[in-house]
Amino acid sequence: MHARLSNWFNRRGWSDLIIGLPYLWLLLLFLLPFLIVLAMSVATRTPTAPPFGYGGENPVVNLNGYARLFTDELYIRAFLTSLTNAAIATILCLLIGYPMALGLTRVSKGWRNILLMLVILPFWTSFLLRVYAWMGMMGKNSWFNQMLTQGWNWLTPEGWAVTSLPLMHSNFAVVLVMVYTYLPFMILPLYASLERLDPALDEAAMDLGTRPFGVFRDVTLPQSIPGIVAGGLLVFIPAAGELVIPTLVGDAASPMIGRVISDEFTSARDWPMASSVAVALLLIMVIPTMLYSHYQAKADGEGKR
Repeated sequence: MHARLSNWFNRRGWSDLIIGLPYLWLLLLFLLPFLIVLAMSVATRTPTAPPFGYGGENPVVNLNGYARLFTDELYIRAFLTSLTNAAIATILCLLIGYPMALGLTRVSKGWRNILLMLVILPFWTSFLLRVYAWMGMMGKNSWFNQMLTQGWNWLTPEGWAVTSLPLMHSNFAVVLVMVYTYLPFMILPLYASLERLDPALDEAAMDLGTRPFGVFRDVTLPQSIPGIVAGGLLVFIPAAGELVIPTLVGDAASPMIGRVISDEFTSARDWPMASSVAVALLLIMVIPTMLYSHYQAKADGEGKR
């Protein structure tokens, strides 16, 4: 037995261990917690500790939590608000991040390193500190609010003039802070995708008479779609389940789904309902990602034939 084990380890043991580590990571930190949450989602809320149960006076499988997702206005509105805010933040991050990533690939190596450091510089400070900084900037007496107020008063009729804009506790504030927070997650995958493009293709298109915008539309943009998708997923998925930003700067009357899950677990102590919402959110996030990966792998396979 020892000889066989030693023989396996010498032949392919290291490679099997290295390949197996990611699967072990997924098993312990994703699949196992997901199965626990999934099991709680079909339990029944009880006044015990923990506050859920199976069997006895309660059904073994209770699907009331999933049914409420389609009938209770609170959850429908929370899902719509979360997906809308996340989609707007993702689009804005793409519109801001794409020119920045493209510019990073067109500057000299010395400037590129400096600019890349500036992109990741916000990560050197606390996430909460950055959100609190935005809370101060959006206050009624801040220079940022007063600047936007002057712009509003200049663009609108005199009768619409205001002394300050109500920026805080709104979806505008949530989207603004999410764009600031997640912009590097869009820029870095886009930069990695654009940096690998062959500049000779752009030069060949220009030699054939294509204008600069046509080169971008027909050559650069199609080849950067994998970077766009990767950046979009990195922004959209955490933005849709965001908890801290909507709690601090969002509208309490229109909560996002992360806040709803937190309240169900803590204030309401309805763990089965909170788990049902969490499972539904995970499926909304994971299924499109898996479908994209499937069709991308299929397209890559057909391209290599």
